Amino acid sequence: MALSGCWVPSRYTISTRVKGKGSVLYNSYTGAIAAADSEEYETVLGLLDKETLSVEQSSLVDSLCDAGFLVPAGTDELLKAQALHNAMKSSKSMHLVIMPTEACNFRCTYCYQKFSNGAMSRQTIDGLKAYIRHIASEIDHLAVSWFGGEPLLVPEIIAELSDSFLESCSRYGVGYSADMSTNGYFLTMERFAEMLERNVCRFMITLDGVGTIHDNRRKLRGGGRTYEAIISNLKTICSVDAQFKIDIRVNYDEDNKEEVPELLDELSTWFGGDERFQIMVRPVGRWGGPNDDLIPVCDRTAAETNLWELTEYGLLKGLPLSESIVDVLMPAGAVCYAAKPNSLVIGADGRLYKCSVALDDEVNQVGWLLGDGSLELDMNKISLWTSSGEERDVVCRACHFRPACQGNHCPLYRMRTGKRPCPHEKRKIKRVLELLWKNHDQREGGGDQDEVDSACRISGTSREDG
Repeated sequence: MALSGCWVPSRYTISTRVKGKGSVLYNSYTGAIAAADSEEYETVLGLLDKETLSVEQSSLVDSLCDAGFLVPAGTDELLKAQALHNAMKSSKSMHLVIMPTEACNFRCTYCYQKFSNGAMSRQTIDGLKAYIRHIASEIDHLAVSWFGGEPLLVPEIIAELSDSFLESCSRYGVGYSADMSTNGYFLTMERFAEMLERNVCRFMITLDGVGTIHDNRRKLRGGGRTYEAIISNLKTICSVDAQFKIDIRVNYDEDNKEEVPELLDELSTWFGGDERFQIMVRPVGRWGGPNDDLIPVCDRTAAETNLWELTEYGLLKGLPLSESIVDVLMPAGAVCYAAKPNSLVIGADGRLYKCSVALDDEVNQVGWLLGDGSLELDMNKISLWTSSGEERDVVCRACHFRPACQGNHCPLYRMRTGKRPCPHEKRKIKRVLELLWKNHDQREGGGDQDEVDSACRISGTSREDG
């Protein structure tokens, strides 16, 4: 590619130096994440520091321009970001968070749910199948997130709905993907195989510590140990020769943060180096449960520090970073599903929500799924979720992270507090980029320096948002 003319650094480009290696570059509009080696570092820094430059062709400059780190002088990047936001609204994909049951076999100390509904009603099951049959000819992709409660309490409902969805999508050539949030207690080899057969290829399972630490925080309803059953299931799944991803989420607060390294040590013994098992560390919040006032949450400074220190500890132990971290950095990747017009949460009784957390909040109860597959929606309530970000916040519109977040990382947080819901990754973006390089380096086995240069993308350059 021969380049000429005047170019300027993109307002959405961020760079950080990694000691002893070089620099990592990131652009939130294109989603490009790349590395420049030590020899190229000063050159790259010079190019990105200039207000305007006349480009002479070189492989380095070509790479910077192709990835969007440099843009033609005069480019209205704010307008391009607005167009990206508008494109998300017109997307032809659909995302459904489905609660096949709102019951759960666990009683976690920080849980916010009341478990008022059990398994999905027959009317809701039939209505949901009819709804997908109706819209399949109008969309190009359907993404389903199985949630609860504990979804694997009712695997037969998941199987019935999945088979119907797959049939409808196949009829119209619609892409289909599915993931599941599960406590892992019932994720036996048999259940795991059943889910894989139905395109459920990504799972999130939470572990809060080793043995009794976990058991005391994430115990069975009525009391009882859970850690060993979950670990046994994961070890069995590890032997499966198939493509899948399991995000092992570690929730921490002041009570268990010192115990997390021991958990990561154990996980690295069993799953270290297996890229299908990935870690995601997150601080516990007060999410609306009955025990909120008793939860010893970390203050914001401690939460941020512990988050990335523990993440790096796990990474250095051979546990890959969750792809969710990279997903957040992609264009519109940090926008909460609740803020997207093409996303709904479907309760077991057919009630429709935008958010899976505030189920008892009236503003979150946006309608009903009827037995014939039609929807009754309160568009006024829905607009509160989908237009609370960059449309109303001038600071968000000017932010370097705007294309990824669009001011809507968590509309619930904004509505409840009036504050900007910046994601963890944005607040510590340079730290995250450094960890992504280390993650890439680890996956490549330390790789030759030639493999980690300005032309090497640490992750994909962009993502079409769902």
